[in-house]
Amino acid sequence: MVSSAAIIPYDTNLASIGMVIVNSDFRGLGLGKEVTQQCMASVSKETSIMLISTDEGKPLYESLGFRTVDVVHKFLCENFFSEALEVSNEFTLETYKVEDFHQMMELDAAAFGDQRSKFLLNRIEQCKQCIVVKDQNSHIIGFGLSVQGPINLIVGPIVAPDFKTAASIMKELAANHYGNLRIDVPSGHHDFMTFLHTCGFNKVKEPPIMMKNSSTMPNRNQKLFGIAAQVFG
Repeated sequence: MVSSAAIIPYDTNLASIGMVIVNSDFRGLGLGKEVTQQCMASVSKETSIMLISTDEGKPLYESLGFRTVDVVHKFLCENFFSEALEVSNEFTLETYKVEDFHQMMELDAAAFGDQRSKFLLNRIEQCKQCIVVKDQNSHIIGFGLSVQGPINLIVGPIVAPDFKTAASIMKELAANHYGNLRIDVPSGHHDFMTFLHTCGFNKVKEPPIMMKNSSTMPNRNQKLFGIAAQVFG
């Protein structure tokens, strides 16, 4: 295998491309472009396609009609330590149960901009930890997942009504983890990113989010504080 790419179609009219890789001995032959085109051809022409690009890949994607619409903020942490954060008595953090899924899916769809039920089910199966946030009426108002990768514990998605709730989810997912952490944060969450800095995270990159067949990001409600991973948009 000398080149690869993946496309993840979601439930309606959105898909995400990632894992575009070319063996270093075979670069410059157009293989990255070819596998990306094959991915694009696998969905309808009406499907909005998003990807998060590397600096090296940006010219390729621009040549295929993708345009930059936003950025994502990549944070890494070697030693997590949580600042004093006022604990709210207005919600509780609980371990995910199967009966929570429908409410989780609805929250995720509004935050992400498309319903992605199959993806969520698969991600929950992969995760190290999945927690939900419930209000005083036991209604789910947020959730978060962590997945152990080969190098980092990847935190996300995190969906929450505000940054303090998102911070509480982050602390719960990072608790008792002794190793590297990673979270990719959408734009517009300055307070949450400041909180991450106080916990030992450093922002290392701002890779561009690019879209084809759409000039804007999917309609989101600003409650997505951490994406699942760059390959999933």
